[in-house]
Amino acid sequence: MRTKTAGAFGAAALALGLFHVCSLSATPQSGFTPTTIAMGRFGPIDVDNQAFFPDDSPFNTHAGNNLWLSMQKTKGPSDLWVQSNVIAVGGTSGWHSHPGHSLIIVTAGTITAYEGDDPTCTPHQYSAGSGFVDAGGDHVHILRNEGAVEARTVAVQLIPAGATRRIDAPASPNCPSIQ
Repeated sequence: MRTKTAGAFGAAALALGLFHVCSLSATPQSGFTPTTIAMGRFGPIDVDNQAFFPDDSPFNTHAGNNLWLSMQKTKGPSDLWVQSNVIAVGGTSGWHSHPGHSLIIVTAGTITAYEGDDPTCTPHQYSAGSGFVDAGGDHVHILRNEGAVEARTVAVQLIPAGATRRIDAPASPNCPSIQ
């Protein structure tokens, strides 16, 4: 009995220690306020859409490139999250990833995104009315408001059912001055 108790205590101490080390290495959010607008559970998804627009169609905004495709396939249930994010001037999301992809729309201000795997640490700016995709998985990134006014985004995220929506990460060695 004593061995089982000591083993359980040792495992709990190890888990707590690993949590403590991981949380120390993560970069914190600051001036970043996320709010869940909605979350819904879906069964497996298998959707494949295409549209063809003739060159003279008002829906064809790129003459000569008149085929539009969209595909989404999941195995097993998924959670779809809709998040509203407010980022104060100088605010940051902290370095993080998501287990699935995100579609992000900037609704106010300008967001600067940095990709953890970019060896040049090139900033990507997105202004109100524009959108971008976060691939998810092991794609570590940070969003910052480097502008002079509050920034806002709406993110739609599809992740495996029950998974943690956000995974904090340490700062990228490619971007040592970006927190």
